[in-house]
Amino acid sequence: MTLDTDRIHQLLDDGVRDKVYPGAVWAVGDADGTTASAAVGLLDPGEPDEPMQLDTVFDIASLTKILAVWSTIGTLVEAGKLQLDTPLGTFWPEVKGHPLAAVTAHHLLTHTAGLPLRANLRNLYGTDPQDIRDGVLHEALHRPPGEAVEYTDRAALILGYLAEHLSGQPLDALATDRIWRPLGMTETTFGPLTPETVSRSAPTELDDETGRHLKGTAHDFSARLLGGICGIAGVFSTAPDLATFARHMLNPTPAAFGPTWIANSLRIHTGNLTPARGLFWHPAPGTTPEADDTWVHYGFTGTALWISPTRQKWAVLLTNKLFHTRDRAPLTDIRDGFRGLAFV
Repeated sequence: MTLDTDRIHQLLDDGVRDKVYPGAVWAVGDADGTTASAAVGLLDPGEPDEPMQLDTVFDIASLTKILAVWSTIGTLVEAGKLQLDTPLGTFWPEVKGHPLAAVTAHHLLTHTAGLPLRANLRNLYGTDPQDIRDGVLHEALHRPPGEAVEYTDRAALILGYLAEHLSGQPLDALATDRIWRPLGMTETTFGPLTPETVSRSAPTELDDETGRHLKGTAHDFSARLLGGICGIAGVFSTAPDLATFARHMLNPTPAAFGPTWIANSLRIHTGNLTPARGLFWHPAPGTTPEADDTWVHYGFTGTALWISPTRQKWAVLLTNKLFHTRDRAPLTDIRDGFRGLAFV
C-alpha cells in the first residue's frame, strides 16, 4: 500500500485545531532514508508568523533514554565492559553494600528492578547533584528485583550513572562521542541550548517562576536540577537527526551500536510479566512482536519513535503538546492513528 500523506496531514492538522499541540513534525522512512516528511501548525501560538519547520528543535523528553542511555549502554555491552545479568554490586563500588547491589542492568532495562516509584529528587535528596546521586544509588528497593514490571524514571537515571562509571565520561560527552557524532546527528545535544538554537526550538510548558514557556531548557524538573544532563530527560533533537538514528537501527554500521544489541533489545524480555518489555523498548499499543513487530518509545513532551525490523520501516512524530497540557490522553489517539498510517 502507498503511504497516504493526505490522511497524515489531516490527522495532525486536527490535533492543531483541537489544541492537542501547537504544531508537529513527522517523518517516515526505511533503511535507505526518509520517504516522506512534513511540518504542521505553529512553533508558538503567540507567534502566528512562525510555522513549524522540518528542522525545528524539540525537547524530546524520555527519548533521551533511547538516544543517550540505551544506545551508549549498547556500546558498553558490545565492548565487553558490561554484562547485563551481572549484579551491579559485584563491579560498581558506589552500590556495593546497598540494596541496588542485587540489581542487574537487565532489570533496569526491563523496568523490573523493584526501584522506588517516587521520583521527586529535590524533595527526597535536596539540590546538590552528589547528594542526589548518593540518594538514588543507595535508596531501598520498592520490591525484590524481577518480581514485576513497573516503569520508573530512576532506571534511566541509574543506567546513565552506570554508563558514566564504566566509560569514565560524563553522559553528554559519552553520547556525543559514541553515538551522535559518529552517526552525523549534528543537531542532537543536551540542553540548555545556545541562543542561536533556542530561536528555532519548540516551546514547551509554562514556567511558573518566569511566567514564560520553557524554550531550549528541559521541561523535566529532574533534568534541570541536574544541570540539564541526566539519563531521564534533557536531550534536544530534530526529525532529521531522529531519522538518521532510526535508519541506523535498520541498517547498522560500525559507527555506533550494532545489530546484535538492536535485535536483542527488540524482543520480549519480561516473560509472562506484564506489560511486556524489550530492553527500554516496548511493543506499540495494539501490536504483538509475533504478529506485528512494531516497537516504540515515547517522550512526555509529545515525541515518539517507532521501529519495525520486519517491515524495515521507521516513523518519527515530534510535537510540543506540553505547551497546552500535561495530560497524556489527548495525544494517544493521534499517535495510534499516525502509526497506523505510517506502517501501511
